[in-house]
Amino acid sequence: MNALESAAQSGSAIQQAPWWKGAVIYQIYPRSFADSNDDGIGDLPGITAHLDHVSDLGADAIWLSPFFTSPMADFGYDVADYCDVDPIFGTLSDFDAMVERAHALGLRVIIDQVYSHCSVENPWFRESRSSRDNAKADWFVWADAKPDGSPPTNWQSVFGGPAWTWDARRGQYYLHNFLKDQPQLNLHNPQVQEAVLNVARFWLDRGVDGFRLDAINFAMHDPQFRDNPPAPPSTKARTRPFDFQEKKFNQSHPDIPQFIERLRALIDSYGTLFTVAEVGGDDSDREMKLFTQGNHRFNSAYGFDFLYADTLTPQLVADAVSRWPDMPGMGWPSWAFENHDAPRAISRWAPPEKAHVFARLKMLLLLSLRGNIFLYNGEELGLTQVDIPYTDLRDPEAIANWPLTLSRDGARTPIPWVRDAQYCGFGTTRPWLPVGQDHAALAVDIQRHDPDSLLALTRSLLRLRHEMPALRLGSLEMLHVGKSVLAFDRTHGKQVVRCVFNLAPEQGDWPIEADAKARVLAAVNGATPDSLPACSGILFTPEHRP
Repeated sequence: MNALESAAQSGSAIQQAPWWKGAVIYQIYPRSFADSNDDGIGDLPGITAHLDHVSDLGADAIWLSPFFTSPMADFGYDVADYCDVDPIFGTLSDFDAMVERAHALGLRVIIDQVYSHCSVENPWFRESRSSRDNAKADWFVWADAKPDGSPPTNWQSVFGGPAWTWDARRGQYYLHNFLKDQPQLNLHNPQVQEAVLNVARFWLDRGVDGFRLDAINFAMHDPQFRDNPPAPPSTKARTRPFDFQEKKFNQSHPDIPQFIERLRALIDSYGTLFTVAEVGGDDSDREMKLFTQGNHRFNSAYGFDFLYADTLTPQLVADAVSRWPDMPGMGWPSWAFENHDAPRAISRWAPPEKAHVFARLKMLLLLSLRGNIFLYNGEELGLTQVDIPYTDLRDPEAIANWPLTLSRDGARTPIPWVRDAQYCGFGTTRPWLPVGQDHAALAVDIQRHDPDSLLALTRSLLRLRHEMPALRLGSLEMLHVGKSVLAFDRTHGKQVVRCVFNLAPEQGDWPIEADAKARVLAAVNGATPDSLPACSGILFTPEHRP
């Protein structure tokens, strides 16, 4: 019996729920996790060799960012072959070995699926662009030029400039909501839907436990090709033409949920798996709820509430969780403070001198929230955002908008495994991005043996979340939302966990009646049931609940 089978036989409340509900999912960015063949780029064997780290952390699953065959214009989100592994990452056999090892350790495997666009090098697109009457002519979004030769609509791409590129072979424009290297699939076409469902089948047959659906609200366009209206005036700086429009017609089409239901039906035929939608943008709250409504769409949606926030405040937390009330038909939220696209949270939310203490506070808060929790590789170490010089940039968006767009590369730097090893043990060849100058001191081998490290704290908090149904599955009731102090209860049956946080760099006032007989479950930075030092937090069980 492997670890997954053993867990499935547990009679606890947590194990009676779907395995994914309230789970902690560890995101791995393959290029930057571990380099096994010394080419400077992380790979699947490197991941397999370090899965013990994730298992020891206590995560329930891993989510792998794209590893598919790709010219890497957008580092894997431009897929040339949906059903193969890019040689820089290894082979399909390497993938199978990784899945087998993960399952042996009790870890589920979630992978990205990118159905809104692919690569210009994908055979589907090569055939589509060859003529207007080939078998795949309508697999992508093509449109004639306006009489003056300009693009069919005013739609703008996320990465800057028009969302249309002229193709002389067809004498038409093709749509791309991102890079021109990422042509938009026409998911209105039933043949295209069947093709991507076959992609899902391919990976489900190889044993994956679910999918993260990339940019799913871009999956369908307006077939009438209507222009987007201008966005209302804003005091926020706009660095891209994309920001000057309301994206009414190049995304968020009302037929997307119908495709989601087809995909969910397929996935459910393989058992209890997990689906999480990436939904960003101006209308994300409505779309996330729509895409997760009931039991026939996605299980969860990946919230952006914290990923680009300049500061962490009690009101930000309260507003985010309030949008996902515990009521029938409402989807289940997923939360992340960091990922491969967003600057490291610790560098956004705390000055360098407070980074260590704030990292402990934000970990306690994140693991106390109702919903699924996504930890981004290196977050458990307290990695900071790295300032990548222009000459070393790889991020196409940052290069195009330099210096106004903060590089995503700064959050994608290699994981430091060994403090004193060359390149901190990531590999023996110069990595594709530099190791952060302050990251050696945060290396895994140092923190692994330090009971006071952030890594040790993260492990203990994950154990607590596994042990306490109130933390993993319970409701969330706000008790206090102040300028710097936040308090809420997590409740499951008769089990109550009270969670209190001071997010400010100075002493905070205790927000509720002190509880001298409370049982402390976890505390950081000196918090007690009646005292909140700077950047501190505490979880405890109240004295008594009838």
